[in-house]
Amino acid sequence: MTTVAVRPATMAQALTRALRDAMAADPGVHVMGEDVGTLGGVFRVTDGLAEEFGDNRCTDTPLAEAGILGTAVGMAMYGLRPVVEMQFDAFAYPAFEQVVSHVTKMRNRTRGKMPLPLTIRVPYGGGIGGVEHHSDSSEAYYMATPGLHVVTPATVADAYGLLRESIASDDPVVFLEPKRLYWSKDSWNPEEPTPVEPTGRAVVRRSGRSATLITYGPSLVACMEAAEAARAEGWDLEVVDLRSLVPFDDETVCASVRRTGRAVVVHESGSFGGPGGEIAARVTERCFHHLEAPVLRVAGFDIPYPPPMLERHHLPGVDRILDAVGRLQWEAES
Repeated sequence: MTTVAVRPATMAQALTRALRDAMAADPGVHVMGEDVGTLGGVFRVTDGLAEEFGDNRCTDTPLAEAGILGTAVGMAMYGLRPVVEMQFDAFAYPAFEQVVSHVTKMRNRTRGKMPLPLTIRVPYGGGIGGVEHHSDSSEAYYMATPGLHVVTPATVADAYGLLRESIASDDPVVFLEPKRLYWSKDSWNPEEPTPVEPTGRAVVRRSGRSATLITYGPSLVACMEAAEAARAEGWDLEVVDLRSLVPFDDETVCASVRRTGRAVVVHESGSFGGPGGEIAARVTERCFHHLEAPVLRVAGFDIPYPPPMLERHHLPGVDRILDAVGRLQWEAES
């Protein structure tokens, strides 16, 4: 038996392998988007797919996001499994009408007779020195749109496993890919991918007793770094990676908060109307009698995404996270 060595792989490589394996397993899987074919995508996630499967299954499209997604809706209605790449987060907004009017309503409109197996890949978030329209955190829009699954990986293994699950789903999935984690590495065997928890289940990435950091996608790294730095203050922080925003894993999140008695929600999206408000409300409703302090949020500022030289101030970092944890301790003692 041939043994394949486990070696470092990037998240981008895991995503590419997930697309390749899905296309090889099911001829109904079609990849489409701007520059996904010849160029292999802006982030090279679709590199090599057109050569292997042909440009009829990995197709370059015009620069017309509404048209791309409208075409994908028709393909899904006829039994195919299109995987659409929206080149950058804010580029997806012209297609949002298709999401709200058709993608999310087709199953309900047909009384369950017509599922829509469609995956919308959206590179999102900051941290790469991108300019306006290239660094948005748009997850709140999708979370607030009934009929969508909203998934975002933060590890190499999850990038592969969650994308395979999303493509196999009969429901539409918005698959949010943290751009600044594309080049993050982990030991991973593409021939024997690490089993991961299914979509809809959160994972405790670090156990602790002092407080729970609830996060997802690009903010996981900052939370893990903050948990390590918190040891100098005598704080033992637990870190929960949501992985899936819709469906939401109340069980894992609330079990953690009930153990620690304190919680901070961390994400890049703006605070007002952002995902943290919904998460904090769910935690408060279910864990009120276990909380020793209010649920706090550490988020991006409520502004359009700033120029590259200022984004380090905008994005949640270790200092802001630890400041929030310190406020939790003060609230509990006062």
